[in-house]
Amino acid sequence: MAADSTMRDVFFEECEDLIAALSDGLGAMRDGQTDDETVNAVFRAVHSVKGAAGAFALDDLVGFAHAFETVLDAVRSHRLPLEDRILHVLQRAGDVLADLIDAARDGSAVNQAQVDPVVDDLRSFLGDEPQPDENFIFDALTLSFDGPTDAALTHVITFRPSDAFYISGNDPFLVVQALQSLGQTRVSVDTSHAPTDITALDWRSGYFTWQIELDGPDNDLSIREVFQFVDDLCDLTIRLKDAVSEQEPAVVENDDVQISDTFEQPSATALPDRNIKRPTSSLRVDPERVDRLINAVGELIINQSVISQRLMQANLPNNAELFADLDDYKLLAREIQEGVMAIRAQPVKPLFQRMLRIAREAADATGKLVDLITDGEATEVDKTVVERLADPLTHMIRNAIDHGIEQPERRAEVGKDPQGKLRLSARQRSGSIVIEIADDGAGLDRQRIKEIAISKNLIPEDAQLTEAEIDHLLFAPGFSTAKAVTNLSGRGVGMDVVKTAIAALGGRVAISSVTGHGTTFSITLPLTLAVMDGMIINVGGQTMVVPISNIIETVRPKAADISYMGLTSTLLRIRGDYVPIIDLSERMGQATTTRNMTDRVLLLIQTDTVAQCALAVDDIYDQRQVVVKSMQANYGDIAGISGATILGDGKIALIIDPDAVVQSNSNYPVTISTGKELAHVAAR
Repeated sequence: MAADSTMRDVFFEECEDLIAALSDGLGAMRDGQTDDETVNAVFRAVHSVKGAAGAFALDDLVGFAHAFETVLDAVRSHRLPLEDRILHVLQRAGDVLADLIDAARDGSAVNQAQVDPVVDDLRSFLGDEPQPDENFIFDALTLSFDGPTDAALTHVITFRPSDAFYISGNDPFLVVQALQSLGQTRVSVDTSHAPTDITALDWRSGYFTWQIELDGPDNDLSIREVFQFVDDLCDLTIRLKDAVSEQEPAVVENDDVQISDTFEQPSATALPDRNIKRPTSSLRVDPERVDRLINAVGELIINQSVISQRLMQANLPNNAELFADLDDYKLLAREIQEGVMAIRAQPVKPLFQRMLRIAREAADATGKLVDLITDGEATEVDKTVVERLADPLTHMIRNAIDHGIEQPERRAEVGKDPQGKLRLSARQRSGSIVIEIADDGAGLDRQRIKEIAISKNLIPEDAQLTEAEIDHLLFAPGFSTAKAVTNLSGRGVGMDVVKTAIAALGGRVAISSVTGHGTTFSITLPLTLAVMDGMIINVGGQTMVVPISNIIETVRPKAADISYMGLTSTLLRIRGDYVPIIDLSERMGQATTTRNMTDRVLLLIQTDTVAQCALAVDDIYDQRQVVVKSMQANYGDIAGISGATILGDGKIALIIDPDAVVQSNSNYPVTISTGKELAHVAAR
């Protein structure tokens, strides 16, 4: 039972790779890349899913994959031209196939209302064309490999499956059956390595060597396609019949299968590999093991901070060899940390591929034409972040299509392409990952947003809001601009869930919109949730940490560099520009400091919502790596704080969230963001 469970787990893990290859191939076909190699790659992915699913008696999955592969077979043999409607149905079929795999893995019921229409569409392309035999799972004693062929060439295929071939759930009979579709076959099996005592047989061991004579193909390319996904799990040679040794094995007939006692091993005249792409070597690791390793690295970094603190307290001379050894320790700890985090890092491509499915479903549901363009799929981020981004991105993609992009006829009226553009992109920026969802729709209707917020008592009727403040009303709980409840929207949930989920990851969401031209949502997240570089500061006698990724520079201001706006706002003049100063001590709820601004240190920072501003702190202690500990579970969401860390002296230091500090500062005029505007106000 445990072995069966292991094989099923391996099967579903392999299916993830196959679905990714299928999605890539269908995307390439949609973009006009319809060459034989691309179509064959898509066909092989579906065929592999079908063959392996049959070994586990997943009938629903097998039946659908069979209909899917039959259409693909007609396409690759040029019996069925690739038109827009066919491409659309193939895309839907790929989505359904992925859903069926998920249902089989989770043991959930299949949604036939989703499957049947796609099956009907697939079969409609075939008309009266005869269907291949669906009974492709067969028994060893009832094998029949007869197939009509007029080919003059005969290939001799010898393959010996390794133990890994069987452990990963593969079946040699499925391979032989696939070869049967290429021409007439004659099969013999070498059983000389099998134990004579049947009780000593181990299902995981590759005892048998198979030899198949195949009449038909003009070359070995189509044969190697059959073995593409298992050629690294077996010893494989392919030879022409005239290159075979004259010594033929003695065979004993057993129904349709010929079982031989021995036969000669392949000679050096075997056909060479022809640039066959082999799968990339990979190692699957239990995520819990990686988590334990990450926690251990975090403790290592804390230990390094403790040693540094003890050495400073010992007042050793700076040239002591111990400090050089400590520097080596720091470098080694950083290399280990980066290496461990790289294990957890994975590209956002699978997540983006899932969003392609969501976009197609939303477009079909709304009757809109939408082209989802992805960029930066190779961007890597912590696996935990990728997993927890799925729901927020789903909400945002659906909202962009439902509320942002107009109907085709409306777009045509205003001179736009009837097909809307939705771009999903990812990139790394200074220790963070930025994901953007941008549409070319009508933009935000701020007047209507404000009216709805007033009607729902979210804001007072006489509220004077900036455009940015109106935009952020979208994230208010219960806010919805939908006029009716649909499968996509109108229930008053969605964008508030997005903001909560992103905040739980230590990230932020920003909005920019231009009426008539579209809206862009930007999500900024930390690349890792475990370790970060921070600047250790003193704020009102409390030790805190500011992320290095937000700091541009530190400034010791002079009296001439300080200007005032009104009674409470202070500005820093730097290189001809004016930037607001936020007293971090006051912002954290401490008593107003009596120290002059010239006696303090200013951290010039940059956030997603503000080009520049300055945080006033009392002192800077050090710059070091810190291990981020979440406070959400015990203390909930704390305004202006993203987490906490343990310092070398054992003290706990809060980690500042600069963007939250800036946005919630009551004295900071958010709408005044340029140096010229601030200079004008300061001059008055």
